[in-house]
Amino acid sequence: MVNRAAGRHPIDAPGTDERTWAAWPWLSTLPGAGRTGLAGVTGLAAVRSAVIVAAHPDDEVLGAGGLISMLAASCARLRLVAVTDGERSHRGHASPAPLARRRTAETTAALRALGTRGAEVIRLGLPDGGLAKRRDELAAALAPLVAGFDLCLAPWDRDLHPDHEAAGSAARGAATAAFYCFPVWMWHWASPGDPRVPWDQALRVPLAPRTATRKRAAITCFTSQTEDRGHGLGPVLTPGMLAHFTRTVEVLLP
Repeated sequence: MVNRAAGRHPIDAPGTDERTWAAWPWLSTLPGAGRTGLAGVTGLAAVRSAVIVAAHPDDEVLGAGGLISMLAASCARLRLVAVTDGERSHRGHASPAPLARRRTAETTAALRALGTRGAEVIRLGLPDGGLAKRRDELAAALAPLVAGFDLCLAPWDRDLHPDHEAAGSAARGAATAAFYCFPVWMWHWASPGDPRVPWDQALRVPLAPRTATRKRAAITCFTSQTEDRGHGLGPVLTPGMLAHFTRTVEVLLP
């Protein structure tokens, strides 16, 4: 994830707190991916390979870390396509190159925490914050990288973050099999029943206690995002934002 300058964009608003989401019965009654299956495959147990597209380091863990851990436990072949190295999350006072190295190292540690030691990681090195202008280039780069996988996961292409939307849109266009998005910023700017979200097509991925524990451990690896950045900026991932991703359920959108 990257930090945005202050303004009137929904991402800059106070946001919906996790208690509000937790009180919404929908989260517990939504069809489960394991029970109903995923479009294009019989169900999670049938997924033998999955490619995950991440706009920034930590997107994939926040949005789908539990599912990724479950797939690793089932011995599925996993490929992570890291589109950017997240070098602009501390814009204004941090040197991009060292920050990029730190964030990629955090991803390595997080994948290990998820139990995905055999996952292949491909880094495209596109500019953090600049994916909207490189959408065609990104789509062309992703086409051969997502081919042949049972399942493709990517950031939601209506997440109201330009990089997330560009990565999600490019992945959607390149995917040749089952495709699902994981929302990230949506949990902040949306609210229960928000008409901008296709709730009627969403799927719930329940996380067993061990899986949820692995995900929480993976999230703690991203210290560059959870520690105070100084200069009055605070952390990129506030405790309130993190609360959306430490619950025992993940949600996939079509």
